[in-house]
Amino acid sequence: MTWTIEPRPWDDAAGAALRAAQRAELDARYGSGDHEPGTPPSAADIDLFLVALDAGGTPVGCGALRRLDPASAEVKRMFVAPAARGSGVSTAILRALEAAAVDRGWTTIRLETGPAQPDAMRFYEREGYHEIPLFGAYIGSDLSVCYERALTLSGPLP
Repeated sequence: MTWTIEPRPWDDAAGAALRAAQRAELDARYGSGDHEPGTPPSAADIDLFLVALDAGGTPVGCGALRRLDPASAEVKRMFVAPAARGSGVSTAILRALEAAAVDRGWTTIRLETGPAQPDAMRFYEREGYHEIPLFGAYIGSDLSVCYERALTLSGPLP
């Protein structure tokens, strides 16, 4: 399957719809709308927002980067529509985010997911991320599991 992955503004309608679908899925998994420690991402603090489109132009996934410090960024709002899961688009989005981080000179990518998302945890581990202690706003959260991957200026480390 082929996709087009392109940068979009944070308030892009397709991206907003994907983020709303993600939110509904997380609310169902966690049983409430109170499952995100810290400041939710916004247009003011997202450095890059990507939307993946299938061959027919339908938006099927998204992901964002928020800079944490001069050397690292956090993956935010990584989501793939259920119908596109298992197609490889999640890996394509993640690799595009990593490439964008390298282009910006960032050498570490971090992210947060949760214990009610074992599928996400398996995905990140398969893609070379390793679990790390909770960081930032996630410290002390029972709903958070954090991961990290080191990058070189030529791409992810093996």
